[in-house]
Amino acid sequence: MSQNYEFYNARAQEAAAEAAKATLDNVRERALRSETAWREMADRALQMEQEREVVRIEREKRQAEAAAMAEAQESETV
Repeated sequence: MSQNYEFYNARAQEAAAEAAKATLDNVRERALRSETAWREMADRALQMEQEREVVRIEREKRQAEAAAMAEAQESETV
């Protein structure tokens, strides 16, 4: 099971829908607590995905710079 933003967000929406339908206060409160927890997990997952993307871009940038430097050094030695 994939534990990414979409998964967590879907669970939060399910919990919100359950809370909206609940007739008993304790059931509504439990669903609202569940929604809050799922939303927090969704937010963390989204933040992690964004951070991974930043790291990926930085890695590609460093690799491109290293390749350019290696190419420049090869041109100088020839």
